[in-house]
Amino acid sequence: MTIIRAGHDRNELAGLLRRDPHLHAYELGDLDDFYWPHTTWYRLDDAVALLYHGGPTPVLLALHRSAEVVAALLTGLLPLLPRHFEAHLSPGGAEVLARQFPVRSRGPHLKMALTDPDRLARVAPGGEVLTEADTAELTAFYRRSYPGNWFDPRMLRTGHYLGMRRDGGLVAAAGVHVWSPRYGVGALGNVTTAPEHRGQGVASTLVAALCRRLLAEVETVTLNVHAENTTAYKLYDRLGFTPVAEYAEYVVGEPAP
Repeated sequence: MTIIRAGHDRNELAGLLRRDPHLHAYELGDLDDFYWPHTTWYRLDDAVALLYHGGPTPVLLALHRSAEVVAALLTGLLPLLPRHFEAHLSPGGAEVLARQFPVRSRGPHLKMALTDPDRLARVAPGGEVLTEADTAELTAFYRRSYPGNWFDPRMLRTGHYLGMRRDGGLVAAAGVHVWSPRYGVGALGNVTTAPEHRGQGVASTLVAALCRRLLAEVETVTLNVHAENTTAYKLYDRLGFTPVAEYAEYVVGEPAP
């Protein structure tokens, strides 16, 4: 078994990932100049793994339709992985990592793709574009309404973060985790509503508006959602998203003392 570090040929990586853009939307987006400096790539034949180290904790993405391929890929990667990271893994991956690391599951997740964008027309437009000038307010809003989420303020530069204000303060926000017109993908993220304003359709308004903006620039719009978050699932289903893959998220290893 030979693991190949493939850190320099973006065209080759894009060709492999585009075979299944719904499954690999995040990886495709991370080929973009905006994210590329924070990535390390590995290959086993046609299978690709990505270690993204642009946040406080590295994140490993090892996704494939075959459990056997995922297991083989991760078996080869075991000597190369950091002592502590988060992981998004297709079925078959966690058991391999558990040979070497303590592994804690964050539960089953779904990848969903926007397959029926005509449904977006059912929702009236709304919200406003958030910019870097809104960083402090948005960070504080997430701290209150979405504790534990991962928000990279650099993403405000994309122009694809929307907010809804009432009485002068944010009550909802929706943005992207990756966005790349060059590679044709956008992945929604950091979608939340203040608890006291939930159930009023605010999130639907922002997500629909954001999707319309993204579709003007990219072909593939996806998102990740916890499989047990039925409220979010129903919202995305109403707006034209369908499940395209199952995976799970994990915390792997132990942080340095």
